[in-house]
Order: sequence, then C-alpha cells, then structure tokens
Amino acid sequence: MKKRIAIFASGSGTNAEEIIKYFKNSSIAEVALVLSNKPSAYVLERAGKHGIGRHVFDRKSLYETGKVAELLEQHKIDFIVLAGFLWLFPDDLVKKYPGRIVNIHPALLPKYGGKGMYGMKVHEAVVQNNERESGITIHFVNERYDEGQVIFQAKCRVDSSDSPDEVAKKVHELEYRHYPEVIEQCIKNLN
Repeated sequence: MKKRIAIFASGSGTNAEEIIKYFKNSSIAEVALVLSNKPSAYVLERAGKHGIGRHVFDRKSLYETGKVAELLEQHKIDFIVLAGFLWLFPDDLVKKYPGRIVNIHPALLPKYGGKGMYGMKVHEAVVQNNERESGITIHFVNERYDEGQVIFQAKCRVDSSDSPDEVAKKVHELEYRHYPEVIEQCIKNLN
C-alpha cells in the first residue's frame, strides 16, 4: 500500500510542487495533504492545481489543541516533509513520527543553521563570509532547529563574484534534484 505524505510549507512551494510531481505516478508513496501556517502561501495554490488536499492552521492548532495531529491521523499520514516550513516542529509530533519527518536546509549543516537562518538569510551569510561552497542538507527533524540526524548533503561551488541570488539559484537546483529522491529512499527504508 502506498505511504501517505503530508508536506508542511510556509512559502511559494516550489519544493513542494517538485515533490508532488515526483510522487504523482509512484507506486511507493503519494502526497496526500499540504499544510501551511500562512493563508496567503502560494504553496496552497500549487497543491490545489494538483488536486492535493490543503489545510491552513495557526499556532494554537499546532502547539496547543492537537488539531494538526488529528488532521494527520484523519488523512492516515505515514511520513511528513518540511519544505520551507519555518516554525519549530512540536515535540509531540516528533515523538509520534520518529524517523518519519524530514526537512531540507539551504546550507551545509552545521554551518548556517538554527533559528533565524533560512532562505536568503542563509545565502547572504554564505556570500558575506566568502565561503567557496554551499549546498543542501536533508535531515531528520528533532526538537531543535536544524540539529536532527543528517541523511544527505550535496554541494555546489560558490564563486567570489556570486551574489546571494546566484547562490540561491544553485542551491534550489540541488533541492529540486535531490529532495524527492531522498524522501523516496527514506520511505522505502520504513519498517
């Protein structure tokens, strides 16, 4: 039976859409639900275009009332993917889905990780510190920002003339190429 994936995202949803497309005809898994903490997040439009169920939630629903946990149960979710989701994932869900929640970070952790390090802030820091490489880190989610066990990393070169936007473009290419495949491998490894 296909595993059911829920994607949590806060932004435009380019990674989420790549994942949705990747699993569209998969015999292993399917994206069953997209959740966002922002009603205006374009990820919701992208999910709708693909006929994927969508849900918007607030802090209280995630951290206090358990409504998000109930929603995941109702949709029989087996695996959770964070794709540009900026809130710390709640302990109760981390415990409920051990080894079944993954996140992607736009840098080579442990560098440029932690609270407040996301998106362009990461790429700006990479350029400002004259790094010669950057990349992506895909990791399991634990109770702290960007500290879960690393599953996969991929690198890209950063030229001295690169702007943060140019670094972002290189990193996005790595995300689109690798994140769906790594998710698939994680799902295949589930008990």
